[in-house]
Amino acid sequence: MDTTRSSPLVRRPLAALAAALCTAVLASACTGTNSDGAEDGSAAGQDVTITFWHGWNQDSEMKAINDNVAAFEKLHPNIHVKVRENISDEKSEQALRAGGPDAPDVVSSFSTDNVGKFCSSQVFADLGPLMKKDGIDPAKTFPPAMLQYSQYQGNQCTLPLLGDAYGLYWNKTAFAQAGISGPPKTFSEFAEDAVKLTVPDGDSFKQLGFMPNYHGYETPIAHYLGQYGSGYFGPDGRSTVATDPTVAAALTWQKQLVDRLGGFEKLEKYRTTFGDEFSSKNPFGTGQVAMSMDGEWRAAALADDKPSFEWATAPFPVPDELASTYGRGYQTGTIIGVANGSKKRTAAWEFVKYLTTDTDAVVSFANAIHNVPSTLAALDSPKLQADANARTFLDIARNPNSSTTPASVNGGAYQISLQNFSFEVESGRQTDLKAGLTATAKEIDAAVDQAKK
Repeated sequence: MDTTRSSPLVRRPLAALAAALCTAVLASACTGTNSDGAEDGSAAGQDVTITFWHGWNQDSEMKAINDNVAAFEKLHPNIHVKVRENISDEKSEQALRAGGPDAPDVVSSFSTDNVGKFCSSQVFADLGPLMKKDGIDPAKTFPPAMLQYSQYQGNQCTLPLLGDAYGLYWNKTAFAQAGISGPPKTFSEFAEDAVKLTVPDGDSFKQLGFMPNYHGYETPIAHYLGQYGSGYFGPDGRSTVATDPTVAAALTWQKQLVDRLGGFEKLEKYRTTFGDEFSSKNPFGTGQVAMSMDGEWRAAALADDKPSFEWATAPFPVPDELASTYGRGYQTGTIIGVANGSKKRTAAWEFVKYLTTDTDAVVSFANAIHNVPSTLAALDSPKLQADANARTFLDIARNPNSSTTPASVNGGAYQISLQNFSFEVESGRQTDLKAGLTATAKEIDAAVDQAKK
């Protein structure tokens, strides 16, 4: 949290957050650690079979993965890859903890929120030394935000395997009818357009300019904070949500927009009329909302669904005081790592290196499942299939101001703490931002301290 599913999606941020909170910290997961390389003979041409576990389950997704596996095996005829699909993070984590011959050698995950746990518990090997040995400069290979969400405190225990970038979908037909010439670039322009595009209908709406509520599709507080570049933690590892002014600013701006568009209760009532996010009944596609924050995969879904209006994509607006950074966006994606307990780590690394750094492999996978390529070279590849709407998200991925949520030792728990507070603010149950954010920061720090024990 994204590919061609019944609706092309891989990323499910809110579900991923909930899963991250429920997943136990892997503090005991260091069994089978082999920190000095696990040479397996594959480099000398010996036959080696490795196992690769991933979570994709749609036919198009599995074909894309299997095509890359076949291409890798053709390049490395002595390395054989046994693939297991539709494996949850929980099942992978259990297997990595247990170790032994049935554990996977390579694992991919849809949740970047788990990187901190993977790295701190050492269930995944640090790939930094392996990249250095093979002459791979990560800063010159991967976009900055993707590189950030795949490491924790200097431990590069995972690498990006395709990404997601969030931008603005806007209804060109509705904009023209409202007399608006183009997409907004700043938060103030966005708020004005959202109001102009809203058509009330009694206690509901014929059309809503934008659904700002944090329970809305793809609008948790973290996605808004991506437009500010909020850091969440200081150099000392303590939460900064109470001292970083961007957090209070984002909460204040969103609450003001909620009130301008009819108030929390009216918006929530309208939100319950929306169809499933991952189907043709998505509220942007049905015309229920005129603007939407969403990821690159939605472009492919809309192209298939053929809504009754013209639409386009643009970067999501930025705070007025950060107007010069327009073009940025929140990023997340899929990650992949080598099991630290693997006895076939040489072959496993060769496979991971191919999937994550071979330009043709990255591009072919991105083309097949409509995600953002995860290397700088792949983003510029002429083989990349991307129309103007898709290229919006490629530019967001390249943008050095784009940001992500940092890894934490207890996964996405800190995001859930902040998200829970944001629900209280938008509903009007919490009006003292300073006191509430101070309490939230203490809650986050306490949970991090507990996870480290």
